[in-house]
Amino acid sequence: MLIDTVSRTGGHLASNLGTVELTVALYKCFNPPEDTIVWDVGHQAYAHKLLTGRAAQFDTLRTEGGISGFVRPDESVYDSFYEGHAGVSVSQAAGVAAANSIKGNKNFAVAVIGDGSFGNGMVYEALNHAGASKQRLIVILNENEMSISQNVGSMAKYLATVRAKPKYYRLKAGTEKLLNKIPIVGRRFSMHVFKLKSVLKNMLYSSSFFEYLGFKYIGPIDGHNIPLMCEAMQSARLAACPVLLHVNTIKGKGYDFAENAPEKFHGISKFDVNTGEPITSGESFSSQFGAALCAFASKDKRICALTAAMSLGTGLDQFKKEFPNRFFDVGIAEEHAVTFASGLAAAGMLPVFAVYSTFLQRCMDQLVHDGALQRRRMVIAVDRVGFVGEDGETHQGLYDVPMLRGIPHLTIFAPATYEELNWALYRAFYKEATLSVIRYPRGCAALQLTDAQPAPWLEDGPDGAQLCLVSYGRVRASVTEAAARLRADGFTVKVLSLLQIRPLPADAVRAAASCGAVLFFEEGAQSGGVGEAFGAQLLENGAACRYQITAVDDQFVAHASVPALLHRYRLDADGVKSAAREVLSRE
Repeated sequence: MLIDTVSRTGGHLASNLGTVELTVALYKCFNPPEDTIVWDVGHQAYAHKLLTGRAAQFDTLRTEGGISGFVRPDESVYDSFYEGHAGVSVSQAAGVAAANSIKGNKNFAVAVIGDGSFGNGMVYEALNHAGASKQRLIVILNENEMSISQNVGSMAKYLATVRAKPKYYRLKAGTEKLLNKIPIVGRRFSMHVFKLKSVLKNMLYSSSFFEYLGFKYIGPIDGHNIPLMCEAMQSARLAACPVLLHVNTIKGKGYDFAENAPEKFHGISKFDVNTGEPITSGESFSSQFGAALCAFASKDKRICALTAAMSLGTGLDQFKKEFPNRFFDVGIAEEHAVTFASGLAAAGMLPVFAVYSTFLQRCMDQLVHDGALQRRRMVIAVDRVGFVGEDGETHQGLYDVPMLRGIPHLTIFAPATYEELNWALYRAFYKEATLSVIRYPRGCAALQLTDAQPAPWLEDGPDGAQLCLVSYGRVRASVTEAAARLRADGFTVKVLSLLQIRPLPADAVRAAASCGAVLFFEEGAQSGGVGEAFGAQLLENGAACRYQITAVDDQFVAHASVPALLHRYRLDADGVKSAAREVLSRE
């Protein structure tokens, strides 16, 4: 069911195939929703959905009105938090465990987190804090790629199995109790025995890191062996302190194509089950960005590329191959990536950090303090801006503009064609003195190339027109089509296309002010967006025209296809024309 459904809807396949047995063991050993299970990121919780009453709706996965590709509390009582970003589960579970302790109940809080998320600094903040408690907190570290614990030979594997059994903890507790009853020397002898045991164990496991933080370490355990995992989880329940249970799994388990190419099947579009090949493929802004960056880097040895565990998704896989010494994958550590880029820039390099809009949200302090304030010439390439479609609320790229627009010494470009993307990169490298942001949507360019050379802003239509339509990014294609329809209906229309959205070109504002009505269309949050800034500048210039903004107003956007979302928020050609006709009808 997992493979067939994802082949039709797209989604996260390899990670979910790797956690099937782990999910079954969880539900055999814990009692949610009384026991809280927190899925880090939530992209590995498809089996969880199947086991919690959503099997009949599973074929609606990631479709409009259907179940989400991530966990979300409004979908099921078994989904404890909205999840979509890495590294947050341990903090959330620790908070639940603390609340359980305050209320005096015996419920457990369990965080399921992959080794990839362990590159995120927030995880260590949470471990450091929670380890000092005596809470009923269990952190399940699902290792499916890189090694964290170093295991030495068959003896280590054997002792890992022994330590996973509940009778091990019962024997340990009984032995400690017996030794403590010996008069005078009992307690001291007990302490030395278990101290020696800990030293031997840490020599074999190199697990002392977690135990120094206050966690009891169990593992590594075969994450595809349900009975063994159940024994380990029962042992974790018996511990009188927080527990880190380490399991090993194989991403893509059971489907050869996914096992052999787990990165490709991490998040995949529709594909042929029999061949594993995507049904749709081709050029995109991400791939064009990667190609353009390689072209610049071949001529300028200062150019470096950075990613936060997203080299394939951001189009940097080719750069990684061609310029390995200038490519840096920092893991899921977006904050570090920005400050690291600041260091590269300070030493004379030209760093480019490619990141999804939704993950850029983590970097505000670093962008302000380590980027703009330091006047660093560096580039933030923001992928997946605007609507991202089926990934839903946690991944929509609607908030980067409101976050960034108030930062001094920062320029933002919003190309709508691949030619404009190249132009923006050139400007960022060689014309701008400080931090530049280049933002572009998921998928291919919707706007066809024109004869006009890229510039901070473009105009089409006469001054003093009845109507001025202003937009940037992907929505420019909708506005261009709607303008053609309105002109065919006999209206005079000016179209302003913004390639640079911060700072706003003053000439563009003046050009709009001459028209009877100005309508701004923005695929992003209205509050704090470019539309509000454009309207404010119209007022400051004394414009007498009517002004209206069409954008996403104060709400989170659920999953649906990008065309469906553009239509819902009146940002497709039909919506733009309809909004314009409504304004014109009030003349």
